[in-house]
Amino acid sequence: MNDIEQLSSRIRACTICNDFLPLGPRPVIQVSANAKILIVGQAPGIKVHETGIPFNDPSGDRLREWMGINKKVFYNADKVAIIPMGFCYPGTGKSGDLPPRPECATEWRDKLLSKMTKVALTLMIGNYAINWHLKNQKKKTLTETVKSNKDYGVHIMVLPHPSPRNNIWLKKNPWFEVDILPELRCKVGKLLI
Repeated sequence: MNDIEQLSSRIRACTICNDFLPLGPRPVIQVSANAKILIVGQAPGIKVHETGIPFNDPSGDRLREWMGINKKVFYNADKVAIIPMGFCYPGTGKSGDLPPRPECATEWRDKLLSKMTKVALTLMIGNYAINWHLKNQKKKTLTETVKSNKDYGVHIMVLPHPSPRNNIWLKKNPWFEVDILPELRCKVGKLLI
């Protein structure tokens, strides 16, 4: 077993947040030291918790469409790594799923990222990923941050969450589909040839 496989096994056995998780721990990640694309999401939803497959829901369908890839490519860990900010389903609040538990990022994030030396493109999806990775480089709003993608270099793309809950945002911001998605597909395509 290589370093990242050992670390992945330890993460999948993690119970740090057990007392806070309504359905108990079930860390869901997809990693390989060979991955060229890193997807940083929020936290698994209930369907992902039930199946143990990342982005195995309508959000994943939309994300794959945005990226211009199919499930076979998306679920190939040697091509695409998926490391959400929280690895387990955090439960539901008044307006949807609760925020990712902070313990995952604190305990595991730097350890995992240090092993991901071949990543050439990181997709930051939603505010939790943006806040962690961009810190003071982010703009005042998610919309401004996504519009400013070119400010973050060729190795980072900032995206809104692909959840159906964001249909209103997508409708209000047609520039996203016109300006951002073609660039995303081009970058993804070049890396996965």
